[in-house]
Amino acid sequence: MEQRGVTLWFTGLSGAGKTTISQEVAKRLRSQNYKLEVLDGDIVRTNLTKGLGFSKEDRDENIRRIGFVSQLLTRNGVFVIVSAISPYREVREEVRRRIGDFLEVFVNAPLSVCEDRDVKGLYKRARAGEIKQFTGIDDPYEPPNNPEIECRTDQETLEESVEKVMNKMKELGYLIP
Repeated sequence: MEQRGVTLWFTGLSGAGKTTISQEVAKRLRSQNYKLEVLDGDIVRTNLTKGLGFSKEDRDENIRRIGFVSQLLTRNGVFVIVSAISPYREVREEVRRRIGDFLEVFVNAPLSVCEDRDVKGLYKRARAGEIKQFTGIDDPYEPPNNPEIECRTDQETLEESVEKVMNKMKELGYLIP
């Protein structure tokens, strides 16, 4: 059976656990010999979208570019794992419509938990006014209205979050039995 492509779009605040969960999902899928690509927001910003800032327009353009690459890969039977804050609901929905085979994974953790996990010190710097337009502090994060999957990383283990993603992929027929 041929692998059917899908984009798994992990969205949430910085420090919510997007990269952690998406890396573990990728590891599981690779171990089962699925074709996949990982597009992590931080890595994409240093390569594909270098030069874009953090205005709403630049953030939207960043997401559109990630979405374009995701669409190309998805339509060619690849699992695409995107891990990007992608704070604005409207552009996420635009990308969803373009890609078609799209599962939104809302990695949900309260702001206070994300600030406690802040290994890079970004929240501290944003609170001190050193970083402007920081999502969750002085720029909004619009949570998804109806994500296919919600991972509550302040209430569940990494394993439970990963299982939610894998089970939804099985349920929707993306994983070959």
